[in-house]
Amino acid sequence: MLPLPALIAIGLAGLGLLLLLIIRFKMQAFYALILVSIVVGLAAGLPMTTIAATETTPEKLGIIQAIIAGVGGTLGSVAVLVALGSMLGKIIELSGGAESLAGKFTSWLGPKRVGIALVIAAGILAIPVFFDAGFIILVPIIFAFSKVAGLNPIKFGLPVAGIMLAVHVAVPPHPGIVGGSTILGADIGWVTILSLAISVPLAALSFWGGKLLNRREFAMLPATKEMFDSFGTEKPSANAGLREGEKAPSAFTVLGLILLPLVLIMLGTAVAPTFEKGTFWNGFLAMIGQPIFALMVAIAAAMFFLGVRRGWSAAKLGEVMESALPAAAVIILVTGAGGAFGRILTETGIGGAVAEVLANSGMPLLLAAFLISLIMRAAQGSATVAITTTAGLLLPSVSVLGLDTIHIALVAVAIGYGALGLSHVNDSGFWVVTRYLGLSVKDGLRTWTPLTTLLGVTGFLLTWVLYVAIPMG
Repeated sequence: MLPLPALIAIGLAGLGLLLLLIIRFKMQAFYALILVSIVVGLAAGLPMTTIAATETTPEKLGIIQAIIAGVGGTLGSVAVLVALGSMLGKIIELSGGAESLAGKFTSWLGPKRVGIALVIAAGILAIPVFFDAGFIILVPIIFAFSKVAGLNPIKFGLPVAGIMLAVHVAVPPHPGIVGGSTILGADIGWVTILSLAISVPLAALSFWGGKLLNRREFAMLPATKEMFDSFGTEKPSANAGLREGEKAPSAFTVLGLILLPLVLIMLGTAVAPTFEKGTFWNGFLAMIGQPIFALMVAIAAAMFFLGVRRGWSAAKLGEVMESALPAAAVIILVTGAGGAFGRILTETGIGGAVAEVLANSGMPLLLAAFLISLIMRAAQGSATVAITTTAGLLLPSVSVLGLDTIHIALVAVAIGYGALGLSHVNDSGFWVVTRYLGLSVKDGLRTWTPLTTLLGVTGFLLTWVLYVAIPMG
């Protein structure tokens, strides 16, 4: 094995090359990750083909075999979770469920609390629906309520986007956090419970932080102003975006479908262990609490309540679910490539070298997890790439510390919140938010970037509090 400084240098050079390819040369992230994995493996002296084990030495994977093992190990459950989560989100999206949910919370809280109502509805909707798609779904509702209130749409839209991204980076079944958790060996159920608990104060912070950043007036871009002015002054209809004669589902139905898999996961994670292992209830609750099973149940319920019961044909249901897969496929592949890069870092000893440096530096693991993810996110823009790459880099450190289930989950959550901060011009989400809200690049950097960073840092600090407060098992 190469000396420690050489391994660290190769690891840093590999990360630099990855960022250069993605940022400067606009290379597709999946291809870039696989290419850099090969380069790093060669530079660190990994064999070109697998060397069989002998009596004195263990088997040494070749570069391509290590990449295949990394992709396969990461995607064993990630691919299924991301695909199922995408299907559930697409059914809710195309049924008009978002409009119904936002309208109900607004009626409950009243016209004066429209902003709070939209943030709550957005936070719930963001659990099954990817960030970009979820925000675009809510834009017409944001515009319509802004017209009624006589306000710039950024007043409602900024905090809505903030909580949606906070949920996207840390709450399963979103791909980055699922991929990172899988690489670290973190329990998805505990990651879900912990990140949901932290999301509640982050929702309040998104509302008040957005309000603080909105104290000044921002000029709306001409294209957005034209689109905004075309909206009428009436409140958004529950049938917005639906075909004529087709009714949106009730808010209670949509809320129930979103909460159903979360409840099942929590039963498996928190209740199943209270029964003796090997008993019926322990096995039953553990099974229904598996995220894949929970999502399967939720999709079956959504197919009936949002589809069959409302007149959708089997063919339409199939088309809706099929339409969710192309976008999911790209994310799945990038997540798998992140796992491959992590496996290469482990096989070459680079991950172990990083672990040793961190141990000698005295930097706490949780802080390192957050900062590396934050730097990766700021440098190349993709939260999924930032989370999976950071998880692969820190896997050896997590392994040698002997952390229990909850604390490993908290490390994964901290990595997720690192990928929340410093969203700027290399992030597709930055452009979605700024263009739909009519912000210039300069104004986006004054509002959206500080809000995502505030939420990311706060999410990390709350994670750290839990990490310290919960005794090690």
